[in-house]
Amino acid sequence: VQLQASGGGLVQAGGSLRLSCSASGGTFSRYSLGWFRQAPGKEREFVAARRSANGNTYYGDSVKGRFTISRDNAKTGVYLQMNSLKPEDTAVYYCAATGTGNYISSAYFRSSTYPYWGQGTQVTVSS
Repeated sequence: VQLQASGGGLVQAGGSLRLSCSASGGTFSRYSLGWFRQAPGKEREFVAARRSANGNTYYGDSVKGRFTISRDNAKTGVYLQMNSLKPEDTAVYYCAATGTGNYISSAYFRSSTYPYWGQGTQVTVSS
């Protein structure tokens, strides 16, 4: 599975960005996709995930209510719509895919659940 993330950039606080993650090289319906982020000097943090089997979505506490993950129209990837951005959202955002199979809900919050990773895309929010 190959993942391609795009859509990062520079935005002012309060603004919006939409990230895209495209998947190829596998049967998309068998993989769930998620987003993580990592700011300089900090650990990688779970942002959001979409469970492929039933469409359930999961969000990290720091982005709940502001970010939305959804499947793209071509059904080969996901979007991450980020609204009401804050300077603390500044990070490199990574798209990741799980292996095939079903997982308990809590697993989607852990980076170790995702064996496939794309390159990151930088999001910078200015104050």
